[in-house]
Amino acid sequence: MALVTLKELLLPARREKRAVGAFNVANYETALGVLHAAEGEKSPVIIQVYDRLFASCKAADLCGMLERLARRASVPVALHLDHGSCLEHVAVALKAGYTSVMLDGSKLAFEENVKITKLAADLAHAAGCTAEGEIGHVAQGDEGALTRVHEAVEFARTTGVDAMAISIGTVHGYYREEPMIDVVRCAEIANALPELPLVLHGGSGTPLEKVRAVIENGIAKVNIATEYMDTYLKSSYAELKKLDGKFLPTDKFYDPVVDACAAHAARLIRFFAGK
Repeated sequence: MALVTLKELLLPARREKRAVGAFNVANYETALGVLHAAEGEKSPVIIQVYDRLFASCKAADLCGMLERLARRASVPVALHLDHGSCLEHVAVALKAGYTSVMLDGSKLAFEENVKITKLAADLAHAAGCTAEGEIGHVAQGDEGALTRVHEAVEFARTTGVDAMAISIGTVHGYYREEPMIDVVRCAEIANALPELPLVLHGGSGTPLEKVRAVIENGIAKVNIATEYMDTYLKSSYAELKKLDGKFLPTDKFYDPVVDACAAHAARLIRFFAGK
């Protein structure tokens, strides 16, 4: 199936009050797990690659493999640069074949964030791709970093992004304490921007009832990285322990690891879709 952009996946999801899972991958096995899950659930999916991989040839090399996997998948797939740190990485992603990019200027002053995100969105749109931006600062997650409604409206209007990550109390990585997810703030932003898909970063470990509540209020893309990669690492370690020093061809070794990753992703894809 042809590769698609975020817009093609997220606009219908927003209108139908469901979300598309966006999973970070780093190799063949993690990518295959996501695609097996999406195909099993007959649901579209977003495959994301970490920005740090764009500092070398890794991300461009991965794109060739991901594009082949995505094109033979039976469901729509978007390939996305996650948390792009600079315009250079955005350009590399677009040239390599990614269908969507994120420029994360959330650590910058508001005016600087708007300026650089607009430049990234213009680059993406010129290439026939889509762009995500972030207003507020998800990594911090405290009250001072939460997205303000009026800034979200101005950011969306000025940058022209196709999706917008907002800060409503989630953080990246695993939580050290129970998160306070501001569903009311999410709803206010969604009501102010009724046609713009909103994005929840820091989805790993977020209480599912809160995830459902924000999907009902404008979130159309949920990012999953830490818990998915944790499943990959722990299942790899478990299979290695089973070998007890014996040899096994790597393709056979990784089959149950891919199955574990696919099962984890499938549960989330199903939940995000409201099934």
